[in-house]
Amino acid sequence: QVQLVESGGGLVQAGGSLRLSCAASRGIASLDTVGWHRQPPGKQRELVAYITNGGNTNYADSVKGRFTISRDSAKNSVYLQMNSLKPEDTAVYYCRGTWGRYVFWGQGTQVTVSS
Repeated sequence: QVQLVESGGGLVQAGGSLRLSCAASRGIASLDTVGWHRQPPGKQRELVAYITNGGNTNYADSVKGRFTISRDSAKNSVYLQMNSLKPEDTAVYYCRGTWGRYVFWGQGTQVTVSS
């Protein structure tokens, strides 16, 4: 079992930046993938970005060029740097880790972008 805890959400104006953190209870480098999903108000949860244990990254088209996912294995953490934020980025952001057939979710952190 791995616990994931997100932090760094908040209220920001359009065009601003936020950095989300996902801290794992243990061995984040041992997870197959660690990523960020988000759930906008009234919508389904969607993939934002993920990083594999080999360091490969993948992004949703809507965030390419604006968001960057990174990992610090020494700190058991994954980060999501979000720049040029838009009101449509408003959502609860969740950290998700996978290990084999197991999937771990954090509790989420709210990001609100005002216009």
